[in-house]
Amino acid sequence: MNTPTIMKQSRWVPWLYLAPALLVMAVFVLYPMFNTFVLSFMDKTGTQSAAVSCVAGQPCWGSFENYRYALTNPEMLQALRNNALWLLLMVPGTVITGLLFAVLADRVRYEALAKAIIFMPMAISFVGAGIIWRFVYYIETGSGQQIGLLNAVLVAFGGQPVAWLSNPAFNNFALMIVGVWLWAGFCMTILSAALKSVPAEILEAARVDGAREVEVFFQIMLPIIMPTILVVTTTMVINVLKIFDIVFVLTGGNFGTEVIANRMFKLIVTDTGRSMAIAVLLVLLTIPVLIFNVNRFRQQEASR
Repeated sequence: MNTPTIMKQSRWVPWLYLAPALLVMAVFVLYPMFNTFVLSFMDKTGTQSAAVSCVAGQPCWGSFENYRYALTNPEMLQALRNNALWLLLMVPGTVITGLLFAVLADRVRYEALAKAIIFMPMAISFVGAGIIWRFVYYIETGSGQQIGLLNAVLVAFGGQPVAWLSNPAFNNFALMIVGVWLWAGFCMTILSAALKSVPAEILEAARVDGAREVEVFFQIMLPIIMPTILVVTTTMVINVLKIFDIVFVLTGGNFGTEVIANRMFKLIVTDTGRSMAIAVLLVLLTIPVLIFNVNRFRQQEASR
């Protein structure tokens, strides 16, 4: 067999190995994405253009009518605001809490046990976690005894029960606490591994030079693990953008707690076109985060 034939075969061999995976991705990822994009321009039945749902005398974007709904409908605007609030509060709250746990757990003798306890919520399904926290936040509105953990404690100390999930003043914050409780263990695990990779010689040299522990952390450890913190942060941004389970189980999106993914789920049966437009919007919101990650990885590779 001559050399050109061997080279030609060798070029095809990698594609033969990749073919099954590419086929699976085409069927279960690429086709659904393309079909979702097409359906986002259809009406509620998914059979005609969305323009047929336009009402005379009201604004209409023609085939883009579903996107007008996704960007201007009051319920969707509330969902977008709530997702933005989750991004501003839960993402930094989860990352900081995970970093704090990682630092503290690294300084105790029972480190493995402490980390196992903190990580344990990640082993629970998010639906199961939501049911657990429904009992924590539960309020008895009748004359019966308060069985919700928080309200039982409040009543025991002479306070009044609080409607944690139905009061718009703080129900979103109550849901975010559940999110932090669930994801802090994930952040702790990744950041703990990064902290352990910091060279011990650098830390010892800093301490010998008289640096305090706070200075060692903020001036040495934090800059070294910053790339890992960015990875964890961008991961949490994507998780928060598609947050669904917690809101669906605890409030169903009621009482001013609606989020994008929950709104999409509510419409998936009754209005296919609008639901798919929200799905496309959700994908578009995650693309900048993905681009940021790709560019950062390329910069890291180029600097090596």
